[in-house]
Amino acid sequence: MQSELIEYYDGDILLEGCLVQGEGFGPKPLVLVAHDWTGRRQYAIDKAHEIAGLGYAAFAIDMYGKGVFGADGDVALNTALMGPLASDRGLLRQRINAALDAVSVRPEIDATAVVAVGYCFGGMCVLELARMGAAVQGVVSVHGILAPGEAVNAAITAKVLCLHGHDDPMVPPEQVLAFEQEMTAAQVDWQMHVYGGTTHAFTNPGADNPDFGTVYSSIANLRASHSVQAFLAEVLIRPET
Repeated sequence: MQSELIEYYDGDILLEGCLVQGEGFGPKPLVLVAHDWTGRRQYAIDKAHEIAGLGYAAFAIDMYGKGVFGADGDVALNTALMGPLASDRGLLRQRINAALDAVSVRPEIDATAVVAVGYCFGGMCVLELARMGAAVQGVVSVHGILAPGEAVNAAITAKVLCLHGHDDPMVPPEQVLAFEQEMTAAQVDWQMHVYGGTTHAFTNPGADNPDFGTVYSSIANLRASHSVQAFLAEVLIRPET
């Protein structure tokens, strides 16, 4: 695997993502990887490597700014970093779209074949990418926040997959139902996979904190990886095939 740190901007905010890809000829389908509320740390880069190993180009995006990171277990810091974007979905949409614009122009990228996968806060981010009508073929929210903000939605053209822990205290059943109703009303091709006995952040060992409602689950993580792989294979069919 080859990895490259790429600087890009959202207005005057300098950001730094990490592009991971294997060798091979021709443009590759692109998978944006949106980080959790701690920023574009090793967890997000590891997920990018996992996805790139399937034959895609994976870009671990930066939602906070170059060198700006939270920390596992530091609720106050992570909330302070995530809060301005979570409360201003227009700004959030602009920020994630800046990542899409920055990497889509690269010659090794097939900009007609793009999926965004987000974890926790990143799940919120990729759902907003779909809600804004961005030119992506699909989005995957993995233990993400499903509730919409105040930003006006465009027509959603992306396929949507949500991987959710039934016992997630941050996403109660009424939020799940409201999201399903939202997607149905918008005539979206959507899926919801719910894992029983599973809480928030189930793919992230570093976020394991039962008192906070975040518990890593090896089996849910494995199931989620299989679901992401199947979704990418379905959505990112190269034109020449």
